[in-house]
Amino acid sequence: MQLIYNFITMNSINLLITLLLFGNLAVGEPIQVNCPKTELNFQKMNTIELMKKRILLDSSKVLYDKPLNPDDFSSSWDVYHSKWEIKEGWLQGENHGNWPGMAVLKQDFPGNVLVEFEAQTIRPSSHDINVMWNGEWLTSTDQRGTAYVAGLQGWWTGKVGIEKSNDYKFMCGTALFNFEPGKIYKIQAGSINGHCFILADGKLLLEAMDPNPIDNQKCTKVGFEAYCSKIRIRNIKIRQIFWESVAMKYEVDF
Repeated sequence: MQLIYNFITMNSINLLITLLLFGNLAVGEPIQVNCPKTELNFQKMNTIELMKKRILLDSSKVLYDKPLNPDDFSSSWDVYHSKWEIKEGWLQGENHGNWPGMAVLKQDFPGNVLVEFEAQTIRPSSHDINVMWNGEWLTSTDQRGTAYVAGLQGWWTGKVGIEKSNDYKFMCGTALFNFEPGKIYKIQAGSINGHCFILADGKLLLEAMDPNPIDNQKCTKVGFEAYCSKIRIRNIKIRQIFWESVAMKYEVDF
């Protein structure tokens, strides 16, 4: 009986400690982004932190995660105004023109999506690794129609940028990212109801909110763009974004 009592007592203590440590997360209380202990906890989780939003990557359903296969490339992808091929495990694109040279997946990806991939420029090419989502290709004009496009080292002056075609009234960019030609970057880009973002190697580079979001049930294409550049892509993964609202405020630090 004494052994049973000791066993129950020790397990009760362990349960109490667990509840004290993780109770706040269990009830889903708003997390303040300036709390060091909370930030440390969420650094251990697979998340993307945006303004007033947190993307939970492990809860974001994977819609596409297939190896690049030369045998089924033509049946899975459409190619426009450029040369694309599967070479040594990479999707390699080459475009000598000042226009979107695209490889677009034939599969549709409606809703809020996140595109993850690794990419590099093939030297001496030194710019424009671009990705499209919530997009469409217009057969009537043989051009890209409505779409979000994000990329590294583009927009003619070496910017990280995000734009919405085809009227381009929503555009934003920054020249602060130190891009290295030939370096392999892990890129993540997507949007939540027009809240667009792009990351490289886990670092948020740019986010912007489109006041007139694309109808992501109508425009459902995902693709990659070489713009007067030679690039290659691998380890493509597309997710349906699962996210939560975050209450953000300052705590006095003086």
